[in-house]
Amino acid sequence: MFTEPEPFCPLGSATGMGNGVREGQVDFKGQDVEPTASAHLPAEGIQEQKKVLNSLMSGALAGAVAKTAVAPLDRTKIMFQVSSKRFSAKEAYRLIYRTYLNEGFWSLWRGNSATMVRVIPYAAIQFCAHEEYKQLLGSYYGFQGKALTPFPRFIAGSLAGTTAAMLTYPLDMVRARMAVTPKEMYSNIVHVFIRISREEGLKTLYRGFTPTILGVIPYAGLSFFTYETLKKLHADHSGKSQPSPPERLLFGACAGLIGQSASYPLDVVRRRMQTAGVMGHTYSSILLTMQEIIREEGLIRGLYKGLSMNWVKGPIAVGISFTTFDLTQILLRKLQHSTNVER
Repeated sequence: MFTEPEPFCPLGSATGMGNGVREGQVDFKGQDVEPTASAHLPAEGIQEQKKVLNSLMSGALAGAVAKTAVAPLDRTKIMFQVSSKRFSAKEAYRLIYRTYLNEGFWSLWRGNSATMVRVIPYAAIQFCAHEEYKQLLGSYYGFQGKALTPFPRFIAGSLAGTTAAMLTYPLDMVRARMAVTPKEMYSNIVHVFIRISREEGLKTLYRGFTPTILGVIPYAGLSFFTYETLKKLHADHSGKSQPSPPERLLFGACAGLIGQSASYPLDVVRRRMQTAGVMGHTYSSILLTMQEIIREEGLIRGLYKGLSMNWVKGPIAVGISFTTFDLTQILLRKLQHSTNVER
């Protein structure tokens, strides 16, 4: 996925000398001759634009495929997170089965349209930002064209996740509301925005924003750090420059397991604050929300409710996401290369 960018080499850098044209043979008198380097600046800009566009497209597809694959498990996890019911695998199965019987098969994907509206720009921004932050940090620390060291690797992931979360947060709020309410309450995404703005105020769209950002920093940082580190270790020990798709899935699964486990309590707090308006609770701050959850449900059963389901859902989703991004990037580069060769 995260192939380090090749150092830029102007196409005409070697054409000024030894090109078979002797000095003095060509008369430039009276002609407007632009410096050779200027002819290559647009090409550099176009290449950078293509790289960014490839990252955006690959990230969008990665997020959409991953989230759709685990949508029923994700909805079930949110329903437990925002309630005081005790979580168990048996209860989770019963909830999924009851939902299927009462509301139909496709109800298991209720809220997935809102998830797609959120996750497509979120994943596109996150993966693209990660590539850009890697390049910036590589230049800053002197690792241009090489793999980053552990600390910059973690920082690049954290900054990418934070950037994406800040730009798409209201969509996450809407998705959470749709996941825990009956379809009669909110008919579509636009309806959720309208009702929340009218009945609870625009500020509500950013309720739970702080725990989200605090959770994204370790989650995204550790996820990208783990995946990049495993890819580097694989290259060092196997001698192969790129892992196979099954290996990418495994590395992504490990990344998801570590990242989500580290940030899970803040994820529970975020969901409680997001859905407070429709669940009959009032949560004014992160600490008070945590205190209430611990007092009513206990530390482990409250703040880590549904974590075992996340250990199933998370690695699958993150593994699919990283692998899809990597393979799409490789495919797009090959297509661009073949197009350039044909020209």
